[in-house]
Amino acid sequence: MHIDPAAHGLLPGATGQGRLPQGLSQAQVDQLLHRAFGTYGRLESGRYPSPPDDLLEGVARLFHFTEEEWKILWRYAVTTDPPYPLHPHSGKEIAAVWQEAIDGIGHMAYVNNQSWDVLAHNESWVRMFPRREAPPNTMRWMLLAPEARHILIDWETSWVPLVIPQLRSALAALPNDEVLLKIERDILADPVVGPLFEATPDQFLHPDGDERPLHHPELGRGWVSVAASEPLSSPRARLIILLFRTEQTRPRLRPPLTRPSPLSPASDQVHT
Repeated sequence: MHIDPAAHGLLPGATGQGRLPQGLSQAQVDQLLHRAFGTYGRLESGRYPSPPDDLLEGVARLFHFTEEEWKILWRYAVTTDPPYPLHPHSGKEIAAVWQEAIDGIGHMAYVNNQSWDVLAHNESWVRMFPRREAPPNTMRWMLLAPEARHILIDWETSWVPLVIPQLRSALAALPNDEVLLKIERDILADPVVGPLFEATPDQFLHPDGDERPLHHPELGRGWVSVAASEPLSSPRARLIILLFRTEQTRPRLRPPLTRPSPLSPASDQVHT
């Protein structure tokens, strides 16, 4: 993004080497970030090993980076993903187009935020609940709703040991999230879930690719395969798609999808 120097009370930068086209010069970036001369030039050219977090954040905020641009900056400068989102609303909201996109998915689908609050869902997912009422928070429903212990087959052995580590991981990353803290307090006060929470070992298990037993109120007993992803504009939000199959239609274990290498023997075959 081109930044007008005048917006910061600066004159246009000099032309020549180091000039940012139609925007700030490298020297002006240093001035605005209160850095020594040449700091931004070293960062931009890749000659700044292990730049500090506050420098990267200053650059991102100066140039009004999106979350995806913030991630690219970290990967370029530090070769890791950023340890925290750039914007305070990230993880709490998603673009409005997601509701229309989810409505077009035939399988059960929903999006929740970093606290597992439901932001959007389709009608197929609502049918999973006996009263066709979507729960406001999926983490709270899975661990604390009495009906979940009947819908989620083998709740104590097939669901709880996989869900609790996700909550623990989120609490470690978001220690001040009031929604998550309230869920944790309610879990510890629950005579059934509390001991399970204490006994479950610390490990992170994402749900993508999982297959778990489920009793669908309308379709009967079966299995859901979980496809999970993260909207690029909202880190820690999650798109969850649940593919329900009965015992009769449950597929066998399938290999991961991959594109054959151009050098593999299969790629040399000519199909007629």
